[in-house]
Amino acid sequence: MRPSIVSSGIRKLRVLCFHGFRTNGLIMETQLKKLDQSVLDLMEMTCLDAPYPALGKSDVEGIFPPPYYEWFQFKETENGPVFTNLKECIEIITEHMEKHGPYDGLVGFSQGAFLCGALAGMQQQGLALTSVPKLRFVIIISGGVLNGEHEWKSCYSDPIKCASVHLIGSRDFLKARNEDLLQKYENPVVIRHDARHTVPRLGVEAVLPMKKFLENVLVSIKEEEDYGYFANITEDHNDHKEHIADRSSEWAYDYETTVLA
Repeated sequence: MRPSIVSSGIRKLRVLCFHGFRTNGLIMETQLKKLDQSVLDLMEMTCLDAPYPALGKSDVEGIFPPPYYEWFQFKETENGPVFTNLKECIEIITEHMEKHGPYDGLVGFSQGAFLCGALAGMQQQGLALTSVPKLRFVIIISGGVLNGEHEWKSCYSDPIKCASVHLIGSRDFLKARNEDLLQKYENPVVIRHDARHTVPRLGVEAVLPMKKFLENVLVSIKEEEDYGYFANITEDHNDHKEHIADRSSEWAYDYETTVLA
């Protein structure tokens, strides 16, 4: 039997996770356990609590105990959504990443996925997360575009190049919003499932694209670390770094797939 990539001496991916609307980090941790163990074994996950107490009833009340939190607030108007506390939320996340990072990637569900999907674009455009290392990947579970007038709307102006996996449910009430966000990313990996608005319990076949995706991120990190060692003894380090960057763009986008769980 071939040893796992982690047991082969490659570290786990450090991942920051954003929970859904009016839930909390512990609930997100529980929900993510529905992913296959072969995927969980590749990640060291930190599930944050959003900074603001829920201002209304939670959909998980009676299923998961409180407290419940939300990342930001929004109000629908004739001109689209108006956001409150989004700027402060981004600042709090940035401070956490500066203090506790570096993180390799982000995982988000529902409101957390809207945030996660936007942050990659914000960083690419120099609008946010400029003081932390570049994100290697995002995993977006039932997310969407932050529509409306806000100071970060240009985060979607160019195709977002951050490697991404998108989990989209055929019966999710946000499915159309999921598809909108998908179009903002360059060559995303897509896993389609037949569940509703939830972190899905993926079958063995459906989880393979995500597992391969994460393994490739880990391999690229190991190669960067190895070439970093050679920087002390060779003048060709920049050539090695460019070679790695070329390969990472290839593996990130080679295998777009659609799978029914």
